[in-house]
Amino acid sequence: MNTVMDFIKYYEDEYVDHTVYFKLASYEKRSERKEVLTKLAQQEKAHMEFWAKQLKGKIYLRSSLKLKIYFIVLLRYLFGLTFAIKFLERNEKKVISEYKKALNVFDGTNKQELEEIIKDEIEHESYWISQIKENSVTYIGFIVLGLADAIVEITGVHAGFLGVTTSTVVAGIAGLVVGVSASIAMAAAAYLQAKQGEIGNPRISAIYTGISYILAAAALATPYFLTHIMWVAFLASLLVALSLLAYFNFYSAVLSEREFSRDYLVNSALVLVTAFISFFFGEFLGQYFGIAGLFHALLLW
Repeated sequence: MNTVMDFIKYYEDEYVDHTVYFKLASYEKRSERKEVLTKLAQQEKAHMEFWAKQLKGKIYLRSSLKLKIYFIVLLRYLFGLTFAIKFLERNEKKVISEYKKALNVFDGTNKQELEEIIKDEIEHESYWISQIKENSVTYIGFIVLGLADAIVEITGVHAGFLGVTTSTVVAGIAGLVVGVSASIAMAAAAYLQAKQGEIGNPRISAIYTGISYILAAAALATPYFLTHIMWVAFLASLLVALSLLAYFNFYSAVLSEREFSRDYLVNSALVLVTAFISFFFGEFLGQYFGIAGLFHALLLW
């Protein structure tokens, strides 16, 4: 049975949606996107007014709603417009289910209006949101591919060098060299993959993959140039790796409507296992060939 509190919740949800779409539209410079966002804002305003009519003036907006609105608008600048809308609409299926149950409470004109609202909510993702196209979304698979490979491989290189050299500079340079070389190979692979498939321009796919790989490699190598303590540099680089994984796993999870925690735990475990194996392999090579002592001697010289 729906209560006044349920109607207030529905009103607040529609108020947040309307305000977010209105703000996104006001900030948008591209005319086609602005038009889509304005239509979404108008739809949500009509939904909001429907619930306001049912409440008959019994509306109490929580101050926390403003924080939620500004947070979602901030997401637009951190992750892009499509992500922000996907995040806003992530509970849409639950809302539609609740609205369908609420149909039993109404009759006549009110019931017809709610049916139209349900129809609007169903169309949001299936039509209007699909009208907003961003390169970062089209090529997200290639970006994630480049980042995921870079994080695993470069973290493995740095972990391996813990047993090979005591120089953070050498380890950092090694990560950059491997990063540049691997980014070229990854870009070439992305080019061929896009050329054989139907998604994306091959050149743009290669550029996104290569650049994302290089940027990730540079971010992971940076701590090695900021300290001369190898373990501190490695732990800082590992923290950067896990942070990058969290950022893009969250991005992918929202866009693909997957569970964030499961994907993040699996990818983090892969990075840690790779680092663990690489460290012991590097330690073995360092001890067997005496490489660590050689590098140390060269640095002292």
